[in-house]
Formats: sequence, structure tokens, C-alpha cells
Amino acid sequence: MEIHQAVILAGGRGTRLRPFSDTAPKAMYPFEGRPFLEYLIRQVKDFGITDVLLLLGYLPEKIMDYFGDGGAFGIRIQYQVTPVEWETGSRLKAARSLLAERFLLLYCDNYCPLQWEKLTAQYEKSGLPLQITVYENGDNYTKNNLAVSPEGVMTCYDKRREAPGLSGVDIGYILMHRDLVDDLPEGDVSFEGSLYPTLISQGKVGAYVTPHRYYSVGGWPRIELTKAFFQPKKVVFLDRDGTLNRRPPKAEYVTAPKDFVWLEGAREAVRLLKKKSYAVYLVTNQPGIARNRLTWEALDSIHDKMRQELREAGGEVDDIFICPHGWDEGCGCRKPKPGMLYQAQKKYSLDLTQCVLIGDDQRDIEAGEAAGCRCFLVDEKYSLLSYAERLP
Repeated sequence: MEIHQAVILAGGRGTRLRPFSDTAPKAMYPFEGRPFLEYLIRQVKDFGITDVLLLLGYLPEKIMDYFGDGGAFGIRIQYQVTPVEWETGSRLKAARSLLAERFLLLYCDNYCPLQWEKLTAQYEKSGLPLQITVYENGDNYTKNNLAVSPEGVMTCYDKRREAPGLSGVDIGYILMHRDLVDDLPEGDVSFEGSLYPTLISQGKVGAYVTPHRYYSVGGWPRIELTKAFFQPKKVVFLDRDGTLNRRPPKAEYVTAPKDFVWLEGAREAVRLLKKKSYAVYLVTNQPGIARNRLTWEALDSIHDKMRQELREAGGEVDDIFICPHGWDEGCGCRKPKPGMLYQAQKKYSLDLTQCVLIGDDQRDIEAGEAAGCRCFLVDEKYSLLSYAERLP
């Protein structure tokens, strides 16, 4: 599906970000020398979107002076300025003539790394007029405001966050048809509050659910996490057995330090990754624990040996993420599911779409691709060291 326009709601006062927002829109709060809104604009450009429409209200000149016509960012930017007190629905109605037939609608205070192809493919397949991106909120990062069916259709939206059975949070990244704007009632109305309930009752609101944490400038409690997220990072995830050490025979496990035997060049690869300033995280399935073939104490001793020998070689593993479950337990962390990657994402405020994963099994690759990582497969032709040498 071809979508070439992004519409960004950026008109409110941002009172929860005072005193900064006393003199600038919240979307202009800086991270690493760039305003938050610039990260959003660069993201939609990476999506392949060439036109951006900014719906402004509060201190619009602060945004317009900075971004201009968008030429410096490789896109075209248009502006619609309406009274600061107006609700989101009123801003969209005023901009009706500037809207493309289908467009991406964003909130100016939320950023989430997303796989654009998957987002648009689900929208196209569903045939629904509206699709909202939902953070699954399994970590209770914020308070839920909606519910989604197993089929990916929104069944409830509660702006007050009080209804029973809510699970998930609307974070924007909305794909929609402009004709929906014509269904908004007269008067100054909220887009979400006035349109969602009717469409939900008709089963016409799709939900693209992501486990990737979103980052915000909606208020001060989130600023430090957002700062950590936008700090430049180089991250590589490594599988263990078959990538660092010799893989044991099928249905067998490394159960003691003596059984952990390094693959040729693996220690040198980790040393090289650290020299190139990568954070190195291990993500390893260890079903031997579930099968009572391996204890946590033995696993710790194995990893103590691994880390000691890495340090002696000038390398280091920064953290280890372990799935101890059996294949039939239905957990979300056993590869090929990406749960361990999302654990690391939340712990270290990572952008998984900018991370690298290297493993020797197709399950590793499936997990990495599900999370949006750049993936490499170790085999007889390509070793871990050969990939470490290629990475910048």
C-alpha cells in the first residue's frame, strides 16, 4: 500500500512539560541536539513518506521557523495553524482539503520504532478504514485505554481509562482514510473520543499491536527514559550454542563448565565487537532447565567461565538473557519468539530496529526479524568473527 503523507498533531500547550512548554511547544524539547519532532519527521521519511502536514496551534512559529518547507530534511512540509484551544478533531476538519486519500496520523509526543512494511500490510489486508497502533503494555508502562480482540480488532476505547478489561495503549501511528474526517460531528470535538466509539461498534477499527516500548515528551516522568533511548548506541545480540561455543548434540545440553568449548575465532569476535564500541548481549534458549537436565547454579558457573575467558581475551558480554522454558510451555521468550530481545529493549532503552542479531539457527533469525533487528546467520561459510569484522 502506497502512503505518501504523514499528518502530525502538534497544536496543544503541553502543560505537563512546564516550565519548558511556557516558551516552546513540547514537540521541540531537545534530545542529542535535535527536537523530538525532528526524530518523528526523520522516521516518516525513512518510511518512504515524502509529504508532511503539521497541524499547529501553540507557538507555531517555533516549529515553522525550525523546519521551514522541509527541504533541509528531504521532504515537503505544509502547515495548518488553528487556535490552540481546538481539539484534535477540529484540527483535522480544518485541514480536510490538505489531506491525502489515505495518510498516517501521528501524535507529536510519541515515538515508537516500527516496521513500516508490517504496519501497512496489516492495514491493507484488514480492509478496515482505520488502524491504530497499540503498545501491548505488558510491563504496565502506563495505564491501559483500550481493548483488542485476538483477531486484531479494537473492541473498546476509554479515554478515561476506567472500563474493565482494558489491555493496551493507543500510541498513534494511525492509518486512515480521509473520508472519516467527514464523519466527525459539528463543533469542537476530539478525533478519538467522537470517532472511535462509533467505528468500534461497527468492528471497523484495526489494531497493530507492538511490544516495542514507545517514548514520549508528554510529561516530565518520561523525559529521562526518552533521553536514554535517543542516546547513540551500537548493539549486537548473540546466540550462544553454535555461535560462541560448540553446539551439543540434539536433545543434549552444556551442563558443566568443562562442556563449554569455544568455537574458533569466537573470543576474538567478541573482543573486536567491544573494540568497535558495541554493547554485546547474549540471548540463549536453555530448555535443559525445564527438563531438569541443567540447574541454574550450573548455568551460572558455565557463564562465569565464559565471561572470565572472554575477559582474558579482551572481550566482554554486557548482559545475558535466558529462556529456561521448554518448547511446549507457550512462553514468549523462547526463540523463535522475540521476547528476550524485548526484555533487553526495555531494560536498556534500545531501538531494536537499529540493533544487530547474530545466530546459527533459523530460530535466531526469526526472533531477530520479528523484533526488527538486522540479522546474520553463522554457518560453515560465515563465522561470528567474519561478521564482527564486517560491522562498522
